Amino acid sequence: MKRFLWILLAISLITGSAWAASADKAEDEKGVRAAIEDYVLGIYLVEPERIERSVHPDLWKRGFYRQDGQYTLYPMTFEQLVKLAGDWNENGRVDPESAPQKIEIYEVLDKTASAKLTAEWGIDYFHLAKVDGKWVIMNVLWQSPPPAE
Repeated sequence: MKRFLWILLAISLITGSAWAASADKAEDEKGVRAAIEDYVLGIYLVEPERIERSVHPDLWKRGFYRQDGQYTLYPMTFEQLVKLAGDWNENGRVDPESAPQKIEIYEVLDKTASAKLTAEWGIDYFHLAKVDGKWVIMNVLWQSPPPAE
């Protein structure tokens, strides 16, 4: 009987930690999604404060802007992104309700994550980090929408 109780205790400890890890992972995924939503909605809704809370000040953002069939490398600092969020949609370039904002989360670990956003301006690939318990965007690599095939 004692052995049976020890086995039950071991099983409950194992399943309890698995449940806790699962709950932590779900919370982390929620945090990653929230950071990316703040990023895209900060631009669509002209709310730069969303960028300030979801993007790390040491941001590395690089992208390829396509115009007249040619791509140009376009680097951007954190400060430039905050300014962009305050300007990009101020004249109603897109309707935030119908503009694309598809988020795909590829992987979430305990300190790092990777994801993709499809938005009006193109495709953004993200590296995020959990800093002081909060998920923030550290790196963005993006490009304008590819030419229609």
